[in-house]
Amino acid sequence: MAAWGSASKGAVRGPAVVRPDSASTAAGGLSTHSARVTVSAPSLLLLIPAYNEEARIGPVLEAYSEHFIRHYAGRFRIVVILNGCRDNTLGVVRAAEQRYLCVSHLEFPAAIGKGGALIEGLKLAPMADYIGYVDADGATAPAAFLDLVRRLEDPAVDCAIGSRWIPGAVIHHSQPGKRQFASRLFHLFVEAFFGMGIRDTQCGAKVMRRRAIERIHDRLTLADLAFDVNLLYSMRKAGFRVLEVPTEWSDKSGSTVVFNSRTSLNMLLSLVRLRLVYSPFYAWLGPLRPLEVWLYTRLRAPQPVRPPRKLDR
Repeated sequence: MAAWGSASKGAVRGPAVVRPDSASTAAGGLSTHSARVTVSAPSLLLLIPAYNEEARIGPVLEAYSEHFIRHYAGRFRIVVILNGCRDNTLGVVRAAEQRYLCVSHLEFPAAIGKGGALIEGLKLAPMADYIGYVDADGATAPAAFLDLVRRLEDPAVDCAIGSRWIPGAVIHHSQPGKRQFASRLFHLFVEAFFGMGIRDTQCGAKVMRRRAIERIHDRLTLADLAFDVNLLYSMRKAGFRVLEVPTEWSDKSGSTVVFNSRTSLNMLLSLVRLRLVYSPFYAWLGPLRPLEVWLYTRLRAPQPVRPPRKLDR
């Protein structure tokens, strides 16, 4: 598996694919193959879910690798989670792996959704002190993500999330009007169902402490774009503090996510499902499981992971 931290162009590497069942080679994370790494900050694992991102992910991997090698004192690693890619995303990631020892990947041939990819990637939480994720399009610049990481220096903060909708956020290029409207409408449903008081659940930049992920991982069930709500609500229900931080963000063209009536219905269905999972009635809804499968299938959406039988309410 890839070494932590150091950059090396043309380096000889081991297997490119990292498997969840081989996540830890030593207590507290992977051993490093480079004596140049000086550990003076918590180790950091960055997950990047990717679906058909051959045109955009290469510069993102370069930018994050270079920035964190230069500006982060701790061990740093990027794991790209390829989710049903039908283009050359894998080839682009492998090229980045040849340049940077801190880059590696997981590959899932079937489409398992952004949430499904992150649920799999978060199984690697034992490897690092901090675990975060960003979108593959580079909408969140490395410096903005590093700002989130540094917010965890406050021991009272368990999860720091970027926000485009609170004072202090810097938006270089806004989303188109229709997507902004859909985002704000979705936010209204999230608040109505869960009342978290978080202005931007969907910004794709988040970082968490290992103990928080290990505590809530079995509560993460939504494999679609509503995954972020699932994550944040599970954090809150488990008693962890979530800090919303104004971020620097820029909308990127070429998104593989299409917002239409089918996507909207899928996300609404997932919010209803999550609300029911955390309700006293969920234990009685087992007979409706075939209907749930049918609805997600009709919407061509990734099926949720089945939750444990008993959850904290």
